[in-house]
Amino acid sequence: MSARSWWLMISVGLGILLNPLNSSMVSVAIPRLQNGFQLDFTGVSWIIFSFYIASSIAQPVMGKASDLFGRRKIFLTGLVVAFIASLLAPLSPNFGWLIVFRIVQSIGTSMMVGVGMAIVRIHITEKQATALSVLSIFLSGAAAIGPFIGGVLIHWWNWPAIFFVNIPFVVASFLLCWRTIPKDEPPTSGVRNMSFRMWFNLIDATGILLFAVGLVALFVGVLSAKSAGHISLVNIIVGLIGVASLGAFVRHELKTASPFIPLRTLAKYPAMIWVNVEFMLVNVLYYSLFFGLPSYLQTVRHVSEFQTGILMLNLGLCSLIASPIAGRWIDKSGPRPALLVSAILMTFGSVWLVTFNQTSPVISVCLALAAFGISNGLNNVGMQATLFQSSPKAIIGVASGLFNTSRYLGTILSSLLIGIVMGGKFSFEGFQVLGIILTVIALSLVFMSRRHRDSGQLQKS
Repeated sequence: MSARSWWLMISVGLGILLNPLNSSMVSVAIPRLQNGFQLDFTGVSWIIFSFYIASSIAQPVMGKASDLFGRRKIFLTGLVVAFIASLLAPLSPNFGWLIVFRIVQSIGTSMMVGVGMAIVRIHITEKQATALSVLSIFLSGAAAIGPFIGGVLIHWWNWPAIFFVNIPFVVASFLLCWRTIPKDEPPTSGVRNMSFRMWFNLIDATGILLFAVGLVALFVGVLSAKSAGHISLVNIIVGLIGVASLGAFVRHELKTASPFIPLRTLAKYPAMIWVNVEFMLVNVLYYSLFFGLPSYLQTVRHVSEFQTGILMLNLGLCSLIASPIAGRWIDKSGPRPALLVSAILMTFGSVWLVTFNQTSPVISVCLALAAFGISNGLNNVGMQATLFQSSPKAIIGVASGLFNTSRYLGTILSSLLIGIVMGGKFSFEGFQVLGIILTVIALSLVFMSRRHRDSGQLQKS
């Protein structure tokens, strides 16, 4: 591989790591944000939810936009947007403005993830698998060390540091990408003549709007009722608006020619539905721990942000170590054994959480994190392999898009679950209830993993 190819990978990698880095650093910042803005736990959870719902919408939309208007333009624009959001977020006069800049940051970083992968596929023609694996290291590595970096920054400075730290990455990536990413070809006449209405229909703006309104309204209705301790008429109305919007979204997606989530395609392949449901549950479980455990450590155990970051590093490192081992295992034995072991490990970790108390030794926390980390590494490879087995080759692109959507839905639901369980204040009792719920989810995954014994036959259908 040429030196220019390596520089292209590094420049793109520095950009795409911003999305997982910013989604994971905030896990350690939640107690500090809660105290700084005088919020209950339900209110501060929007810092998580807003980022993931914006990412779930922006990534597929920006993928389509890059096909039409040029990948270099979209990637560089994403860096500029991320720079502005990271610079302004620490200056937010209130939490509402912080959420606005957090959404802008999510959109900017999402503009680079899928587009960066496409740039590497197109412009690096030799050893593409190696190139894509290097980008995967940027993505998974950033997610793994995010809590550690966040813990160090917050311990020595304060929560604004987790935004300012993006600036050197953005500047370095922009300067390198400006020199290394080849210029886009001029748009075709069809793109130049595309009207706003045509672009509106192509990205399925109506479906996106219904999807976003439905999720936000449902969250507002449920979390507001939980935080207030009673269900009011306003909560009921907002919740019904959410349910109605999601119902209208499903109806719209089944009729439109260019759906945001291709439900008609999904309905034709039940095996794909099961894979996506299972992957969504895996992410509900993993991210409930990912965002819940730091708050337990800091709020209940009074562990510093720095020490919390070090402990959370155990989760990411175990995941990184397990992934290549899982790849070799799955190549020999198929995904079913790995997914079964993963589900058992998640069950063990969830049961272990229930046994925690205010004086549990640090080794107990490390064991639970190791169990979840190894299971996550097995799942990352195993679920992807299962997806390929259950999806006909003709729609593998659509299947991959749905797979990423399931990941984001799982993370969004995890923040809803934590908000419902904890309500206005993070508590030890609530953490134990969360552990019980995660145990039930993990046990369901044990039974679901047994369904994959015949999954190898699905690829032929």
